[in-house]
Amino acid sequence: MRVSFDSEVDAAYIALGDTPIGGGEVKTTVRSILTPGGSEINLDFDAAGRLLGLEVLNATEVLPGPLLAGAEPPPFHADWWQQGTPEA
Repeated sequence: MRVSFDSEVDAAYIALGDTPIGGGEVKTTVRSILTPGGSEINLDFDAAGRLLGLEVLNATEVLPGPLLAGAEPPPFHADWWQQGTPEA
């Protein structure tokens, strides 16, 4: 598992594998799972239906500080932040 975090937009990506998710590898994104505080979590799946990673918006409200402090700078996922901001 690897975590990337962009403090400017308060978004994190938790990749379940140890290698970056390649461009085009994500085939389905399940969007808008809402946390009790109103943050969004999006789930990315490959063509076989395996969960590749999670995008967490408003990450500082939902994820532990030590996890974010040890996170890598983005992007860890090749399709994430292509436009300069996380997918909505």
